[in-house]
Amino acid sequence: MLISHLFSQVLAYPLPYRRSMENIRQCATVTVSEAALIVGIGRMAAYEAVRRGDIPSLRIGRRIVVPRAALERMLGAALQSTERIGDE
Repeated sequence: MLISHLFSQVLAYPLPYRRSMENIRQCATVTVSEAALIVGIGRMAAYEAVRRGDIPSLRIGRRIVVPRAALERMLGAALQSTERIGDE
C-alpha cells in the first residue's frame, strides 16, 4: 500500500522522537513533523500548510495533530488527480 511506503519514511526521524511503523499504524494521528516526512516537505512548510488548511489537522490544547485517515484520503485524492492529468 502506498501509504505504508510513505509512512516508512518516518523511520528517518531522529531517534528520540521516532515512533515505530507499528506504533504509527496503530495511532489515529501523527505529529505535524511526521506528516511532513510522509508528504515529503519540510517541518516548517508542514506547519504552514496546516495553518492554511492544506493539511487536515486537529488542535488539542496547544498540540496540533494530523488525523492519519484524513492524511491518507488527502494523499489518495492527490494521486488520483495526478493520474487523471497524466491520462490526458
